[in-house]
Amino acid sequence: MWPYRHVSSSYSAGNRGTEWPRRWNTELLTRSEVFGQLRKELYGEKQLNDSNTHIFIILGASGDLAKKKIYPTLWWLFRDGLLPDDTYFVGFARSDLTVEDIKTACLPHMKVTTEQNECLSMFFSKNSYVRGRYDDSSSFTQLSLHLSSLPGGSHANRLFYLALPPTVYQQVGTNISCHCMSDRSRTRSIALTTILGKEMVQNLMVLRFGNRIFGPIWNRNNVACVVLTFKEPFGTQGRGGYFDNFGIIRDVMQNHLLQMLCLVAMEKPPTTSPDDVRDEKVKVLKRIAPVAPTDVVLGQYVGDPEGESHARLGYQDDPSVPEGSCTPTFATAVLYIQSERWDGVPFILRCGKALNERKAEVRLQFSDVPGDIFDENCQRNELVVRVQPDEAIYLKMMTKRPGIYFSP
Repeated sequence: MWPYRHVSSSYSAGNRGTEWPRRWNTELLTRSEVFGQLRKELYGEKQLNDSNTHIFIILGASGDLAKKKIYPTLWWLFRDGLLPDDTYFVGFARSDLTVEDIKTACLPHMKVTTEQNECLSMFFSKNSYVRGRYDDSSSFTQLSLHLSSLPGGSHANRLFYLALPPTVYQQVGTNISCHCMSDRSRTRSIALTTILGKEMVQNLMVLRFGNRIFGPIWNRNNVACVVLTFKEPFGTQGRGGYFDNFGIIRDVMQNHLLQMLCLVAMEKPPTTSPDDVRDEKVKVLKRIAPVAPTDVVLGQYVGDPEGESHARLGYQDDPSVPEGSCTPTFATAVLYIQSERWDGVPFILRCGKALNERKAEVRLQFSDVPGDIFDENCQRNELVVRVQPDEAIYLKMMTKRPGIYFSP
């Protein structure tokens, strides 16, 4: 399955030290062999004794993030041959589920064609599910026994994805460390903010630091304001019990929007290594001034009596939301970064549920043109980086009206 052709060669050194191929051999490699060769090139001989079996454990497998993002992404990687052959997937959550239940919940988000049904069946044949509690050590002991029963046993590499609220991170981390570590191979736990996986978010660094035209104007002398937006057209839809503990600020603003803000506002890092990028982001966060109450707007959506389906329901109509809840589902905050580059430039963060559209974008609005000669008909230039739904980068600028006019 998924064969690759391996091209190998032997070399002889020329007079100037250049190596030239003498002969070429071709042979078919399996996907695991391809990954094995890549690991050898990246890590050297020290990695060769590691297990080739990998187990991906999704903690919080019954949640919204798992069904909309994690399982679909794992399926796409499997479908496209980007995972080693011996990779298995284990879901863990409190709900009483089966693999078939997970499949049913995920299918609307997996974009499966008729021709891919057989491959999809193979993907779910590598899936299993364990029910348990996150604060219960015996549940993790049961999980570990299940992991050991899979191919590779207790020697397989284990990767834990925490699709969980931060309130249980400590308990889960302790239980993984005490009960679910692999014997000889590697065990890793990750908890990511999904916005960093978006292509356009990753593109922000290249856009800024890979293009000469933006460097001289990316500062307070030319930028009037920066607007970062994250809008969702749906409400909590039964997830109010979870959402009410955090609200829109902790759910979206303090992670997704602040990550985007840091990428827009940070200085150029020495390299693109994670540590260097993180250090520059931290410098931005340290320079954000305390937010004044007058620079914050909070709201909570209500039902539209003339709307359709879910639009008729307000936040407090969700049966999982506590009665009389004041948790905000909409927030706008104006932040100021006290640095030489950005002093005085407002960074406007907007996010909310049950709004008019689905949108995530960064919008840099540039200052007015000085010495206007067009009777104030010029609008501000804008650079827009749209993260979703349709990824795009575009620049808004003024041109003259067609015809005999000599004005915008």
